[in-house]
Amino acid sequence: MNEFLQIEEEVLRMLRTVFDPEIPVNVYDLGLIYNIDIQDDGVCHITMTLTAPSCPAGDFIVEDIRQKVGSVEGIRDVNVDLVFEPEWNKDMMSEEAKLELGFM
Repeated sequence: MNEFLQIEEEVLRMLRTVFDPEIPVNVYDLGLIYNIDIQDDGVCHITMTLTAPSCPAGDFIVEDIRQKVGSVEGIRDVNVDLVFEPEWNKDMMSEEAKLELGFM
């Protein structure tokens, strides 16, 4: 497997270890991650949202992402851009997340 794909796979694996403390599903499967862009220089740009703009765990979640993704070999810096357009809704969740939360 080429090095870029390995880094990308490891970034996704790390994102699946980040949870909103109030929801038992990771941020990736919740559909909170809108875009992941890994540059050749090792900078990872993540565009994400929260389930609600006033989410009290927002700072915790963003910092957890920075730390965990930043620990991936080949990633030298992580920029997290928090956006609220498009607005998150439950249709953005993976099938597994919907099942876990009882939406299916």
